[in-house]
Amino acid sequence: MGRKVAVERLDMKIMYDVKSERAEEFISDAEIRETMAYAEAHKDDRPLIVSILEKARLCKGLTHREAAVLLASGQQDLTEEMFALARDLKQRFYGNRIVMFAPLYLSNYCINSCSYCPYHAKNKHIARKKLTQEDIVREVTALQDMGHKRLAIESGEDPLNNPIEYILESIRTIYSVKHGNGAIRRVNVNIAATTAENYRKLKDAGIGTYILFQETYHKQSYEKLHPAGPKHNYAYHTEAMDRAMQGGIDDVGIGVLFGLERYHYAFAALLMHAEHLEAVHGVGPHTISVPRVKRADDIDPDEFGNGIDDETFAKICACLRLAVPYTGMIISTRESKATREKVIRLGVSQISGASKTSVGGYGSPDSEEENSAQFDVSDNRTLDEVVCWLMELGFIPSFCTACYREGRTGDRFMALCKSGRIADCCHPNALMTLKEYLEDYASEQARRTGSALLRRELGNIPNERIRHIAAERLEKIAAGQRDFRF
Repeated sequence: MGRKVAVERLDMKIMYDVKSERAEEFISDAEIRETMAYAEAHKDDRPLIVSILEKARLCKGLTHREAAVLLASGQQDLTEEMFALARDLKQRFYGNRIVMFAPLYLSNYCINSCSYCPYHAKNKHIARKKLTQEDIVREVTALQDMGHKRLAIESGEDPLNNPIEYILESIRTIYSVKHGNGAIRRVNVNIAATTAENYRKLKDAGIGTYILFQETYHKQSYEKLHPAGPKHNYAYHTEAMDRAMQGGIDDVGIGVLFGLERYHYAFAALLMHAEHLEAVHGVGPHTISVPRVKRADDIDPDEFGNGIDDETFAKICACLRLAVPYTGMIISTRESKATREKVIRLGVSQISGASKTSVGGYGSPDSEEENSAQFDVSDNRTLDEVVCWLMELGFIPSFCTACYREGRTGDRFMALCKSGRIADCCHPNALMTLKEYLEDYASEQARRTGSALLRRELGNIPNERIRHIAAERLEKIAAGQRDFRF
């Protein structure tokens, strides 16, 4: 993990160094290419693949090179073994819980020229919108009426329209809205790369995870895909997570936009970024997201020429779970019901529900003439329909935010996760937050399905004392009390 590789490029020697804080050193193009070549050369090396799977079975994770070999392998029986092991690791560390969240788009004003996003500055026909604080209250109220407790706020990059002060004020507004039994208990933030000082301000505002997708780690492709605007600066963007963690943010979420670059390249680089954060900051990413390029306004995903089919996408998810067994994995409503059903068994631990990708889409949906959506949503079901679906599949829809509020973040969360003790908190917390949803927001069908699931899952809490306390709290929730947590 700490080795260095010298590479000649334009008369400069660029060293691969996982502990470097320079983007081109911890995300080394030469190391990625060597990894891809190694994976291609060993994709049929059955003894090697079996040994890598045995290592993954020990729950210690895999290096980017080992994981790349698994991804390149085409032997069907070994692929099925990968899938089975991914399912086992997901169950071992995250149980059958699926955390629910929703995105909230604050503004689509943006000065960047990203070629895969309809918010790009040259798009003159998309409706530009920015929520006022009164608008945010309406949006949050609508989200609370669905049952959501966790949001991920999104915004274009525009220092004039969307300065950090606007983001901070919006966070305060979101936390202030109390409607019925509703409350947003955790706000995660997905905004443009910024300064360590601004990350400290976000930390002080009480955010959960700071999320930023790299889109692509291939520097030349990155610069071509971002021809103008502050996002054009590859190093500043790629090094953002280091600044965020230096600014005191414990939990960061990374991701690539699959379809922009060759997926083998994107996969290896994504894991190298995770290894870098672990090596430098003592804890890797809290979450990894796996979005695929989707059609939106003037964006055609076929133009990028690197699309991946559903089977390859599933294999990527499985290999990520083997490589980073303790890291949460997120999939959005970009993906269809069928795709989501497959990958939540292979490692995904968080999904969005009833998402709107337009500005103000929850309180007052766009008209056809006023489209402000960032991308087309493939899963258009209501939150209640998604909750019912998960429960019928045997999963526990969780609205839990307890770890954030109990200080179990960063290395403290990972230590609990790696020891297996996080289940003593997460499983009962998931049941209690599901009970809140069933009491306050659910359809009759959801209540019937959920009641049976709660009875069954209560018996699966291994610690007798915790099981007894959880049972008592479920009764108290039915009687009107709220917000219990372990």
